[in-house]
Amino acid sequence: MTHGYRTDGYGGLGGERPGRRENAARHALLPLRMFLGVTFLYAGIDKLTQGGFFAATGSGSVGEMMRSVRDSSAIPALVDLALKSPAGFGYAIALGEIAVGLGALFGLLTRIAALGGALISLSLWLTVSWQSTPYYYGNDLPYMFLWVALVLGGAPYLSLDSLIRRRRYGLARQGF
Repeated sequence: MTHGYRTDGYGGLGGERPGRRENAARHALLPLRMFLGVTFLYAGIDKLTQGGFFAATGSGSVGEMMRSVRDSSAIPALVDLALKSPAGFGYAIALGEIAVGLGALFGLLTRIAALGGALISLSLWLTVSWQSTPYYYGNDLPYMFLWVALVLGGAPYLSLDSLIRRRRYGLARQGF
């Protein structure tokens, strides 16, 4: 005769409600998602509203910033590509940050948004913050790895992704 334990959607034995520890584990990525979402949304809006950011030259412009890091970046060719159209590059980064931030905040296409955030952070690390010594003074590398956690974990709770998934598969309400 075989005896076993029944597990259900709560991850507990016999269907009991999750305790504080299990509930905290289920929602562990939520603070990370909120932090990254707000940060990237703010960064994108800041770029769009900052006077002179999209200019090719001048103090605080994306063109000037790219020229200042060109020789010290890991991939100067990437900086050269951005310098072909500084305004286009600036808008791409700003709008990308806004899209990624909104995706993370609302939990919509979260893994795709997180991949976009990781790629933005990686490109900024390889160009703008590459010259930081020691490397851990540059903030773009930790951001990249924070996004990787969301690529892997997604947004299983309190997200539009989970709402869509439940409606698509007719699952019972389990923590929007």
